[in-house]
Amino acid sequence: MPELPPIPDKLYFKIGEVCEITGVKQHVLRYWESEFKILSPQRANSRQRLYRRNDVESILRIKRLLKEEGFTISGAKKALAEEGKAAKGDDEPVGEQDVARASLVRIKAELADLKKILDA
Repeated sequence: MPELPPIPDKLYFKIGEVCEITGVKQHVLRYWESEFKILSPQRANSRQRLYRRNDVESILRIKRLLKEEGFTISGAKKALAEEGKAAKGDDEPVGEQDVARASLVRIKAELADLKKILDA
């Protein structure tokens, strides 16, 4: 498997930064957002797309599947779905309260990060 390009240690990336990191054009990223549910960048108040590190990693996986491995869009969707199923199968089951608590902690951290970005 080819080595991934270095991804800077940041919480959020603007679309131009993602294009530089991944080598994918902006219009292609916007199209992929409509096709792949795993790509869902957040939006700042200015409607600027804010990608997280996992979005950038997903874009790199999609690019590898489409460009290097020759998958079609539908084939790449199926391959990503299979990866997701395999990843979920490895985890131990957790209670609903644990999931809710973890979600709330994550949301609180994301809101704090967004506030920092908007205050800058």
